[in-house]
Amino acid sequence: MTVTAASPRTAPDVPSESPAQPPESLAQPPVGPENVARALPNADLLHLEHDLPAPERERLRAIQEHLLSVVRPGSTEAWNREELPVELLPGLAELGLGRLALDGSSRLFQNLVHAQIARADLSLSALLGIHNELIVGTLTAFGSEEQKRTWLPGLTQLTQLGAFCLTEPEHGSDIAGGLSTTATRDADGWVLNGSKRWIGLGTVADLALVWARDTADGRIKCFAVDTSLPGYSATKIEHKIGLRIMQNADVELTDLRLPADALLPGAADFGATKDLLRDSRAWVGWQAVGAQQAVFDILREYTLTRVQFGRPIASFQLVQQVLAEVAGNLAASAGLMAQVTRVQDAGEMEMMHAALAKSTATRLARHSAAQARDALGGNGLLSDHGIAKIMADIEAIHTYEGSYHINSLIVARALTGISAFVS
Repeated sequence: MTVTAASPRTAPDVPSESPAQPPESLAQPPVGPENVARALPNADLLHLEHDLPAPERERLRAIQEHLLSVVRPGSTEAWNREELPVELLPGLAELGLGRLALDGSSRLFQNLVHAQIARADLSLSALLGIHNELIVGTLTAFGSEEQKRTWLPGLTQLTQLGAFCLTEPEHGSDIAGGLSTTATRDADGWVLNGSKRWIGLGTVADLALVWARDTADGRIKCFAVDTSLPGYSATKIEHKIGLRIMQNADVELTDLRLPADALLPGAADFGATKDLLRDSRAWVGWQAVGAQQAVFDILREYTLTRVQFGRPIASFQLVQQVLAEVAGNLAASAGLMAQVTRVQDAGEMEMMHAALAKSTATRLARHSAAQARDALGGNGLLSDHGIAKIMADIEAIHTYEGSYHINSLIVARALTGISAFVS
């Protein structure tokens, strides 16, 4: 790192028998309290929480306090071991995070909560986001009254967990046209066969929402599957570099027999997923905001406390450039997502908006994490310091819910009217 001195001076010769000393131009007095302004205790650079009514603002701060004091420090060892820290779930349930989608709070509040969860840990953010957006959301929108009575109480208290089974080993971006898992109707109900991949919580879920193609009419439909049934098996995907707390799995469905009422009545066609997947894609943009808040937190605290050449490295010009760039990326992402929320509230959000938000915010998050990792030097390679963990997790959100390039093509298709997707 370098710093511009007030006036150039020539460093004195260092006697060969003496320990090497830093150049005199760098060996300045320590920075005093008057030169260290701690005016930004949190990462809400644009004061988005000020747009919330007072009760929601209070609730957000209570959630933030728990997440940063309990969840963030409690997640690192679980991340290192690739384990789900189930002991954290009751505390999250107490805060109402298992029923966030149903509690009547504003969309901005819910999105800011998702950002705060990501700020604490991206894996648990993925768990709670998918839980609210795709598990509770799908059951609420498309499930029968019986399905809701059976599953929602446990799910909303996080005493039961769900898995959204859509992606397959050979079909990710082309899942709508390529989905090959089958559902066959017979006199006793349905029989499901097929494979799913990258299924979050697939090994620990109580409920699996399985999307399968009806062999009679070719339509893709959704089924509520009790994972204790014969014919359902899941194997954890090991050795991931990111989202290591999230238990992703390969799921095998082998002659899995379901009653006739396992079909979600409102999800008898893949078109039912359009709004859910669009909203879920936008939610990833908020994950990227929270991830950048974590980057900002870690980078700022580290550079203010790490002393080299007698000064905190936050006083060095190159480090300040990184801090400013990380803050700029965070502010740009937060402002983008706040406006996307307004468009969403107005009922005007299209898939293009969600794809633009997700691809842009995760791209900026990825860049900021790399810059911050470098600023921490060798310590940035250790999960103990947080930045390596968040950097690896950002790689995952940059890829899932539509990869960066797929989302870019969705945006460009909307802008030009020309599809670049291979047909």
